[in-house]
Parts: sequence; C-alpha cells; structure tokens
Amino acid sequence: MHEKWVVAAKKADFNSIAAHFGIDPVIARIMRNRGLTQIPDMEIYLHGGKPDLIDAHLLKDVDKAAGILKEKIGQGKRIRIIGDYDIDGVMSTYILIKALTRLGGSADTVIPDRIRDGYGLNEHLVTRAAEDGIDTILTCDNGISAYDQISLAKELGMTVVVTDHHEVPRTEDGGELIPPADAVVNQKQEDCGYPFKGLCGAAVAFKLVQVLYEAAGVPVAEADAFTEYAGFATVGDVMDLAGENRILVKLALDMLHHTKNVGLKALILQKNLDMASIKCYHIGFVLGPCLNASGRLETAKLSLRLLLAEDPAEAAVIAAQVIELNESRKQMTEYAVRQAKQIIEEEGYANDRVMVIFLPDCHESLAGIVAGRIREDYYRPVFVVTKSEEGAKGSARSIEEYSMYEEMTKCAGLFTKFGGHPMAAGFSLKEEDIPEMRRRLNELSTLTDKDLTPKTVIDVPMPIDYISMRLVEQLELLEPFGKGNEKPVFADRNLRIESLRCLGKEGRVIRMRLMSGHGTEMDAVYFGDVENLRLSIEEKYGKAVADDTVGGNMSHRVALSFTYYPEIDTYYARPRLQLKITGISA
Repeated sequence: MHEKWVVAAKKADFNSIAAHFGIDPVIARIMRNRGLTQIPDMEIYLHGGKPDLIDAHLLKDVDKAAGILKEKIGQGKRIRIIGDYDIDGVMSTYILIKALTRLGGSADTVIPDRIRDGYGLNEHLVTRAAEDGIDTILTCDNGISAYDQISLAKELGMTVVVTDHHEVPRTEDGGELIPPADAVVNQKQEDCGYPFKGLCGAAVAFKLVQVLYEAAGVPVAEADAFTEYAGFATVGDVMDLAGENRILVKLALDMLHHTKNVGLKALILQKNLDMASIKCYHIGFVLGPCLNASGRLETAKLSLRLLLAEDPAEAAVIAAQVIELNESRKQMTEYAVRQAKQIIEEEGYANDRVMVIFLPDCHESLAGIVAGRIREDYYRPVFVVTKSEEGAKGSARSIEEYSMYEEMTKCAGLFTKFGGHPMAAGFSLKEEDIPEMRRRLNELSTLTDKDLTPKTVIDVPMPIDYISMRLVEQLELLEPFGKGNEKPVFADRNLRIESLRCLGKEGRVIRMRLMSGHGTEMDAVYFGDVENLRLSIEEKYGKAVADDTVGGNMSHRVALSFTYYPEIDTYYARPRLQLKITGISA
C-alpha cells in the first residue's frame, strides 16, 4: 500500500524557543507540531510535574459526592461500586474500593459481564443492588448515559453517585440529559469548571478520592498512590497524552518502575519486562491487553483480583491466568483476521470504499480489534459484524476522513441500536439487514481515492548528518509518547544502502548500513516485511536490482528515502547512534 508523505508545516520562531529552553530547534519544532504555541504550555510540556496537576475541587459535584460518601461511610451504609470491564473501568474500581476500604467503608464491587450485562449500569444490576440491601451505588467509568437505570435506583430508594468521563447524552432539542443522580462528577458537563476535559474514568475517580480524603481528615498525599493507576488507565483507554494527562502518565511511569502493587509486579515479571524500562508502549501493547483479555473472554473480576492481590503466590497464579487468556485472545483474533481477509479477497470486498464484513463465529468482544487490524491493512472504514443472541452485533473502526457516527446516522433505520464517535462505533441490527447495510454505507460514502491513501506526517525532514547524541538525549524530553503525542517522525532522502542483512526466523528484522550524500554513515534497523523494501527498490531500479540488493549484493548503489527515529544503541561497549526505520519510499 502506497503512503503519501507530507511535512508538518506549522511555523514559529524555533531558534528563539530553543534558546529560551536551552534545547535544540528540532525539539522546538516538534512541540509546535504538537499544537503548543505558548511558552507556559511548553514549560509544562517539557517539565510539568505534580504541582501542575489541576485542583480536583474544580470538578462539578465532586465536593457534593465526597460529602455523600463520607456521610454514608460514617453511618455504616452499604456502598456498591459498579465499574466497567476494560482497563479504565477496572482501574477506576480498584481506586475506589481501596479508598473506601481505607476509610472504613462497607463497600463491595460489581463489574458487568460484557456479554450478559453489556456496558455500564443496567436495570438488572440496579434491582440486584436493591435486593442485596445496598444503600448507595457509586459508578465509575460509566453512568452518565444511564438516565433510566438511575431513575429506577432512585425509585427504589437508593442514593446514586456517578463518576464518569464519557460524553453527556443530548435531548432531542440538543440540551444535556444529565441522569437524576445525587451527584454527577464528569468534566464533560457544560457547567463544569474543570479546565481539562480529557481525563479518563480512573483519573476522575482519583480526583474524587483526593477530595474525599481531605473531607475525611486523611492526608491528601495518601491519595497520590493512586496516580499510578490513573496514569496506567489513561494509556490503556487510549486518551490523548496532552495537558494534565501527560503529567499523570509521566508520574505513573515513574511509580510503575518500582511499583508496590503485588499483582502488577507479578504480571511485569511474567511478561519478562525490565521494570525500570517500562514505557507507554508496554502498557498499551503488553500489560494492558492482558488486563483487558479477562474482560473480553471471561470476567474482568479476574483483573481486579490481580490488582487487589497481596500474596505474591496468589498474584503469580492470577497473572498466569490473564496472560493465558490474552494468548487465547490473540489466537482467536488472528484466526478472525485471516477469515476477514479471505472474505475480502474472494468476494470482491477489496473494491468497497467502506468494508462491512460478517464473521458469525467471531467472539463479539473481538470485533473491534479485528476491525482495527483490517483498517490498518486496507486503509478503509471497517465494520465487523458478529452473530449474537439478540441478532447481529458489531464494532467499527474508521479513518480520519470518515466520520463513522455521522455516516451511520444517515442510515440509522437499519440499526436496532448504535453509538460511537468519528473513529469508532458499536451497533446492533437484524442479520438479514447486513447486505443492505453494506450497500447503503457504500452508496452514501463520499470517500475519494485521495481520502483512501494513507498519509505519514513528517515532523522534520532531517538529514542524518544532523543527528547527535545530544539531540537524541533531548528527544526523551518529549516522552511519554502515545495518542495525541506521537513519537516524532523524521525523514531523509537518497540514503545509499551500503550493507543489508535479513535476520530472525521470518527475516522480518532487517539491518542496514546507510550513507548520506555527504558521507555520513549510520546503522539502521527495520522491523517489518522485507517485501516493503523490495517493492520500493523495484519501483526505482527494477526487479533484478531489487532481488540482488535484498539478497545482499550491494554493487548497484541503491539509494532510497526513509522515515526514521534516531536512537542510541547500547548493545556495544561504546554506545552509538542508530536509526529505527519506520517507512521506505523510492
């Protein structure tokens, strides 16, 4: 798949910014590319810490919520925390149960079953709470859209406190539809004065605990221990690493490097990770998926048990279980992806602008992951539909040029239920309506060939001659990297391949020695398909030269353009610069 490379062209006085902070102008340029224009914002971006976290009291209803919980704890009333089955929901639940227990509260937890209960608070959970003699329901990472369910809880005489971070539902005339809870803590409410709107559910729970500890006379500094879990959830829930989120994650990573949580430590050790080197990548792609897998395939209660474990032997057993579940999830996902690609190729779906793929045997909790994988490979909006007890059910993932929720609204009559946002959605419909869904979505689509060409945005077209140890060390100031603060992309043209070796069982590790036009040589490593390299050489020089070069024959003096990220290779006795290749072009 051909990519279009475009250079970020945001302007500023990079030399002046660099002089102010004592950094390389390249670092200044990258900060500008991340949307930073003011010196104070750049200061926090580079050096922000705990003092820069926002005052929790600015959250609407947070003092009211803390007051209610303090009173209920003092009266010995039973409180039930109802969370969610993903990382954010589990971390939120953990934060709240640990805090309420610390204060002597009579509290328990319920995490809905993904298949049986669905997302968030439902009537079954409300009536069960009433039958169990629960006085107060405390939601986390859900509740803002549970108007009817909370109304039922109030009719049954229960107190309800909502903590959530999702969008506030709207009435037909466009107004906010706030559930009738006794307190609603969610920064997305229109009249909430909290200046940063991007918190995840666990971060909202953490803020509530800060206020609750203060109200209960417990040192607020004790609540700092929950920063680790709020930051972990911020990455796991794929929130933008901007503003306060970036600070939370930086603090959380520092804590995670010497975590005192027995369960997390067991998981880290069993995944053979170096605790001191954990980054956002490991949360998002190694540790997080293990915690998510229990909620996908069995019950998220298992992940909560892992976090709450205090005995290392018990933690080791649970960690092994969630890892095994994640391995099963990966195998099931790979099988479903292969099935989807077979359908695409054999039934002519590759020509569709919008892909609608029916996988009746795919576990419904994996539909979103499969849709995301297909989107990456074909750069199309993808709807994956599975068979469920109520009919057909699915998840969808989109590209920047296609607003998923908006497009689904155009044919809303096809769906029995749907919701989401521009980049992702969930939906239900009758199985017999799937072909019509495919036809209508494609008929209504305005996507062009240009829209369906993936783009790589280059932060700095930087000759490798410019790279230095000092610059690479300064790049660490830009971390943590993730959604909303992506790892910078650099590029250089006409780098000659001096040597090339394919390593690994499948030859997917390619080591090269590259030389610039000015004679600078540097080692490079590419973790990817050798065919990408071969096709780029073939496009520029022909098949024979491509075959020779990939085979190790350097006599043709092949030169290509590369996108890369500079690193320091510490494998050798003396550390040296290395390029991590991220893209190849003729």
